[in-house]
Amino acid sequence: MPFSEVIGQDLAVSVLRRSIAMNRVSHAYLFSGIEGCGKKKTALAFVQAVFCGRDEACGVCSSCRKIASGQHPDLHLLEPDGAFIKIDQVRELQKELSYRPFEAPKKACIIDGADKFNLASGNALLKTLEEPPGNALMILITTERSTVLQTILSRCQALTFHPLPAALIEERLMRDQFPAQAARLAATLCGGSLKRGIEIATDGVLEGRVRFLERVLALELKDIAKVFAAAEEFAADKEGLPGLLELLLSFLRDVLIYRSTPEALANADLALLVEREASRCREGRVMELIEQLMNMRRMLARNVNARLALEVFFMKLAAR
Repeated sequence: MPFSEVIGQDLAVSVLRRSIAMNRVSHAYLFSGIEGCGKKKTALAFVQAVFCGRDEACGVCSSCRKIASGQHPDLHLLEPDGAFIKIDQVRELQKELSYRPFEAPKKACIIDGADKFNLASGNALLKTLEEPPGNALMILITTERSTVLQTILSRCQALTFHPLPAALIEERLMRDQFPAQAARLAATLCGGSLKRGIEIATDGVLEGRVRFLERVLALELKDIAKVFAAAEEFAADKEGLPGLLELLLSFLRDVLIYRSTPEALANADLALLVEREASRCREGRVMELIEQLMNMRRMLARNVNARLALEVFFMKLAAR
């Protein structure tokens, strides 16, 4: 997984490559950006290059192959166990990093979810960040830099990963053999996330989005049972819910801009549905719904009750 496989993050990649070439690799980095924009892929490419001893990994040596297959004994991956990264996980990582490397020039770890430390586990990590054992390399990844503990943030070199341009995502989807129309539409809907673009372009997702939008837009307070039923059904799909809310947010943004720039719709294939909603909703109400939807997404990221949050939002959406 060399740096050449990372798309759209030229600045971050150039900083990392230069640090290797100048032998000035920091002991701790924080990669922040939206989900699916290349943070973890870049982290793996960085470790691969450091272990390979060059600013662009060869991809064929034993070390490169082991990292690509997830089998390198000197690279450790840490993710939240449930809602948070727990103190026992940090202590186990500290123990692993304290050992001498088996094969590589140093130990390395990638912590995916740097915003998921609680106070105890975050404080436990600080000692390792301040005094990394054996010149270890630590890469922390987050989609929510603002919620990373300040004590952790201040001890890392921070790199920002930007949303990917739609043209780059469309090109990659086309290269991966997705149909042209699906690739183009997914690229405009995914918000700069290649991961999300692949999910949207997959068979059934685009069609499912139409059914989802038509259902929630038809909700009415006079039939409150349907409102509660929809909230219960969509809340049960924990993995799919964030994506559905992203699609609804994209649609509401289209409704908002339709009157001024109808040619700029992300949901171009749903122009008639956008036009219908734009004629039914005043601009101020659409802005309120967008704000409420964004607030709900932030609440869901903090593990509030999804069904109750959806009930509240769907009732506001159904109030006409």
